[in-house]
Amino acid sequence: MKKVLQLFILFLGVSVFAQIQAPKPSPSAKVEQMVGLTTVTLDYSRPAMRGRTIFGDLVPYGEIWRTGANENTVISFSDDIKIQGKTLKAGKYSIYTIPNKETWEVMFYKTTNNWGNPQTWDDNMVALKAKADVVEMPEGMQMQSFTILIDELTNDGANLNFLWENTIAFLEFSVPTEEKTMASIDKVMNGPGGADYFAAAYYYHDAGKDLNKAWNWITKATEANPNAYWMLRKKSLIAADLGKKDEAIEAAKKSLAAAEKAGNKDYIKMNKDSLKEWGAK
Repeated sequence: MKKVLQLFILFLGVSVFAQIQAPKPSPSAKVEQMVGLTTVTLDYSRPAMRGRTIFGDLVPYGEIWRTGANENTVISFSDDIKIQGKTLKAGKYSIYTIPNKETWEVMFYKTTNNWGNPQTWDDNMVALKAKADVVEMPEGMQMQSFTILIDELTNDGANLNFLWENTIAFLEFSVPTEEKTMASIDKVMNGPGGADYFAAAYYYHDAGKDLNKAWNWITKATEANPNAYWMLRKKSLIAADLGKKDEAIEAAKKSLAAAEKAGNKDYIKMNKDSLKEWGAK
């Protein structure tokens, strides 16, 4: 009974403790920044100096540092970017660094679920390495809490800045703004694509709007995508609602053949049912 009572008291103490809310010593931060047309997000924790000497002491020179505290510092890019002439693919990476007095080595690591440094470092998991230049803050200035900024923004890139104590390490990166903008301009200036015509026709048909417009758009969509069984299916339904029985049967047969080739059982059944309903031979 005594042991049971002791366990109950221990459990009660843990439960009460677990409900206490208190600020973290290294609070978390989240940054989301548009750089040109590319979304960059950053999740990290911000340890404080608390009177300590940071670089060369708390964070030794020449050793891999988690670049923050607690969970991995994680950065993600919505597009491929370039750093010092090398491509970093779109995706999510943890950031590790090797600080030194004059430069930092910055490493974008492919796994992001480590607590601190990986138990076993794997160079094959490093997607990209780059050198970040280091400058000192103006005399008398210090950054008390570790800070990462996405700054010096232009249409084509930005800097990833690491600030703590009296040190600033900065790494430039570029984003594919010109390529994305030109692709967007070309698409718009060349007119809608098959998917755009299909979306418009689909909405007009299902919303009971002008079926003649829907027919015009679905015809353009299927001309651009002659083997898209889902588009041909919609064309057959629009034709049927317009009283174009022959066109409905023709489109359904094409949709059926394409669906059979793709192995889509749902569209095979729907087309067979419609062809039977319309008296197709």
